[in-house]
Amino acid sequence: MRFAGGHISKDGAHGRRRSRKFTRVASCLFALGALSFVSVAALADSGPVDGCVKGSEDEGFWKRLSDSYKKHLFPDEAPAAAAAAPDPNATPDATFDEEAAGHRKDLAAPPISNPPWPYATWNQGGTNALGYENMYSSALMDAIYCGPNGKAWKDSRFVIYGWIEPGANISTSNTNFNKLTGTGGNFPAAYAVQPDTVQLDQAALYFERTPDEIQRDHFDWGFRVAGIYGTDYKYTFSNGYLSYQYTEEERLYGFDPVMFYLDFYFPHFFEGENVRVGRYISIPDIEAQLAPNNITYTHSLLYTYDPFTQTGIVSTTMLSKNWKVQLELSGGQDISPTDKHFRQPTPAACITYTTDSGNDAFYPCMNGLNNQKFGYNNVQHAVATWYHKFNEHWHMDTEVWYMWEKDTPDALNPQGRAILAAMFPTPEYNIGAPDGAQCNNIALVYCTSHEYAAVNYVNYTYNPHNIFTFRTDWLNDASGQRTGFKGQFLEWDLGYTHWIGDVVELRPEARYEREISAPNHQITGYAYDNPCYAPAEAGVSTCSFTNHGQVLNYPQNGGKKSQAMLAMDAIFHF
Repeated sequence: MRFAGGHISKDGAHGRRRSRKFTRVASCLFALGALSFVSVAALADSGPVDGCVKGSEDEGFWKRLSDSYKKHLFPDEAPAAAAAAPDPNATPDATFDEEAAGHRKDLAAPPISNPPWPYATWNQGGTNALGYENMYSSALMDAIYCGPNGKAWKDSRFVIYGWIEPGANISTSNTNFNKLTGTGGNFPAAYAVQPDTVQLDQAALYFERTPDEIQRDHFDWGFRVAGIYGTDYKYTFSNGYLSYQYTEEERLYGFDPVMFYLDFYFPHFFEGENVRVGRYISIPDIEAQLAPNNITYTHSLLYTYDPFTQTGIVSTTMLSKNWKVQLELSGGQDISPTDKHFRQPTPAACITYTTDSGNDAFYPCMNGLNNQKFGYNNVQHAVATWYHKFNEHWHMDTEVWYMWEKDTPDALNPQGRAILAAMFPTPEYNIGAPDGAQCNNIALVYCTSHEYAAVNYVNYTYNPHNIFTFRTDWLNDASGQRTGFKGQFLEWDLGYTHWIGDVVELRPEARYEREISAPNHQITGYAYDNPCYAPAEAGVSTCSFTNHGQVLNYPQNGGKKSQAMLAMDAIFHF
């Protein structure tokens, strides 16, 4: 999603008060998560889990953590001992160990492996993978499990984990990103938006408990409280969730409580149901904002301009081993419940069909359908994804979507611009107002803005520590409302990931993108390297903006039609 200041949102004086209230709520949620772990740690001595070094419970935590990291960084990859021959007289149900396998006996094994891929089962948002083990494992948790109350920790299913992710890029674009226009730098690419720089993209911390959704005997519950700090916060927050950090204070680095929710598992409703209540990542999509959940460092244009998070309630029901259905009610796309002006009840519905083999999954969604009128990112999002595994080395992920908003003010019409200014007034919207449409007839005050996109990932597993991906990405911003540049874009990305143990990911990539049509370039200029958001003019070399009393000058070059980038991040898991 793109606004005049990048992926940002309203938050002036009233919004800031709402955000301050939310700060207290977020602090309480994180305190609750921490208290849960302290409570588990205070349990009576249960001893370490099986598999720990004898006497590990008597060692200090830092010694156990050091030993755990050595094992996770440099694992013993010698071939495992041959398993005992199965009893030929036993039935399959009698010999299948669901806990050891990590999935129900009537479901296919996970089609791929995590790591090295960011997922093991095909992505479905707003839920855990029903019928599969979802509990996170890490070097940190293994150090805790080998402590004096390790068994109690593991049996509780409470975990704490996170990562630190610095990133860097070298680009053919050479202007600075202009927060006032939301253009320039590496834009329309996002996240690594400032050319030729090194930055801390994300430092993440998670507290969570995952319900056991393999078993079908009893009700279970879970929760997640997760926050990120870094430059990526401005791409994840919803309107009213601490958004003043960017819209008012224009911080380069900020904090976002990106997820906080409760999970309730009902095993006897059909084949199992998960009900999630809170703030969560938008239910469709191959990609996700959280670095380890994404195949590459940078994101596709398709993902950059669709909704990111929702706050509401979503039910995921497994009707059979092949079919699932999702029903959701939220306050809208990227909206905090505190936003009384733009929030509105927004239902959504999805279905998933997975083949018996587990090698194919089809996931169509109507991700939000309400009054359809222009507002704060009130896009109606029709989307479908398809996952396919060819063999043990190759698989493919494909996604397409169509989005629209009705009664979008025409940004090229003086009356339309006045309406936009009235809807998003200063000082609440010094930066961060959504773009209007560039209607085909400039005499129109309003029109329906719409856009299309498609992305395909072709993925290759070389071995458990090295993977490759090739992304092809197309965006048709038919009304110019998402990027501010009406026209079509193509993007290609070749990515490589190398794992050091299961702790460190190194992800270099080469990316090229091109604006293949620009019908309004005489008004806006071309999309790339265009901080002025203007065409080139004879005799004019710079454009100037005033921000907080400071005059900012940018080269007025009219932009470029293409951009190439070499980028890389490193993810350090804990």
